Amino acid sequence: MLGLTSCQKKAAQNTALPPTPVSVAEAKTAEAIYYDQYQGAVVALNSVELRSEVSGFITGIFFKEGDVVPKGKELYEIDRRKYEAAYQQAEANLLSADANLIKAQKDIDRYTMLLKNDAVATQTVDQAQAAYETGKAQVAVAKAGVLSAKTDLSYSIITAPFTGRIGISQVKLGAQVSPGTTLLNTISSEHPIGVDVVINEQDINRFYKLQKSGTDSTFRLQLSDGSNYNKAGKVLAIDRGVASGTGTIKVRIQFPNEEDVLKDGMSCVLNVLNSESGERVQIPYKAISEQMGEFFVFVSQDTIAKQHKVKLGPRIGSDVVIMSGVEAGDKVITDGFQRLRDGGKITLGNPSPQAPGKPAK
Repeated sequence: MLGLTSCQKKAAQNTALPPTPVSVAEAKTAEAIYYDQYQGAVVALNSVELRSEVSGFITGIFFKEGDVVPKGKELYEIDRRKYEAAYQQAEANLLSADANLIKAQKDIDRYTMLLKNDAVATQTVDQAQAAYETGKAQVAVAKAGVLSAKTDLSYSIITAPFTGRIGISQVKLGAQVSPGTTLLNTISSEHPIGVDVVINEQDINRFYKLQKSGTDSTFRLQLSDGSNYNKAGKVLAIDRGVASGTGTIKVRIQFPNEEDVLKDGMSCVLNVLNSESGERVQIPYKAISEQMGEFFVFVSQDTIAKQHKVKLGPRIGSDVVIMSGVEAGDKVITDGFQRLRDGGKITLGNPSPQAPGKPAK
């Protein structure tokens, strides 16, 4: 019986699996610049719908649609004739009220002198004084009428409230407009311009710190066509509070836009520089294996393969950043690890093709 057991042990030794041929790569430390991505939308920092404050017919349009118009430029004219007439009438009413007030003042002066000589009744003086006070009130009313008529007259010319690009006119010459309801056009500023993103409340402190630092190298834009916007941005504003139910908050990033590349309403991706960017350990991504949501690599230690659990950072080309689990200089197995177990023997060489029916994990 003992002789049989000894023979079995010798046979097992003679049939032991040979070392697994593998390829290795050295973990290296390299600059890792990477960004967190947020879906964003371009918004004008100033955008106004132009509406009339008086009624009438459009008698003038003084701009080219789609142009940048300077602040104060005349854009639309509404028929001014009745407003000019109302203004002239209001000025005439003021002149009449002023004349009546002067006459009332003279009556007071005359009756007061006569009263000193007992040549007029006190009641007459009192009546003159009341007429004077009424005259003053009429002058005040007339001045208010002039101001109202002048305001209406000014509203008949609609000007640009700020420098910006004006859109396609919503009305044509001769169209009738109503105060406060008829949309004439929209004008929006272009430089600088904003990008709105929605972030989780866990990131609020991060963005507050970025706002205080005022840095303009943290934010980059990727446009909807895949191209990158070559200007840096900075935090302009963070909304007043977190939206209930979603746990999110809106942040507005400001970008220069001298060349008018960014348009109000465009979609984009905001890339925010990750605070962990810098010199990081990197290995080929193909060395990574996944098991039940966790990531592992095999590290060569002479002729033994040791399995290490790793925490992954972002991918950079064909490499991946390793946040923990592997040190710079470690030799990670990139090929042939599919048939390895922790502590298995290895030899450097050309790994043979994977056996059928044994897919890599």
